[in-house]
Amino acid sequence: MIDPGKMRHRITFQRFTGEADAYGDPLQAEDTNWEDVATVWAAIDPASGREFYEAQQSQSAVSHKIRCRWRPGLEPTMRIVCGKRKFRPISILNWEERNESLLIMAEELVP
Repeated sequence: MIDPGKMRHRITFQRFTGEADAYGDPLQAEDTNWEDVATVWAAIDPASGREFYEAQQSQSAVSHKIRCRWRPGLEPTMRIVCGKRKFRPISILNWEERNESLLIMAEELVP
């Protein structure tokens, strides 16, 4: 169970609905190509130095852990927006397989 007092960040999950450029690459940098799927309360914690180092060993750049209440239909192909910050989910885990909360390992996207 998540402590509700720790979920102080309002995040929005977005799905890419845009088009590709002339070379076939998706235009993911433009905000108009994303649509909102769900807005929820969440806890955002930076990964510790050790966790970040271990993540780098497996060729992923986990920079934050995001916890929120469980909801179906979320995918790693989506992005997460919190204010002006954007995150790319690396994995979305159903914590303890209880359908109560999600643990999202994410990389913060630098503009």
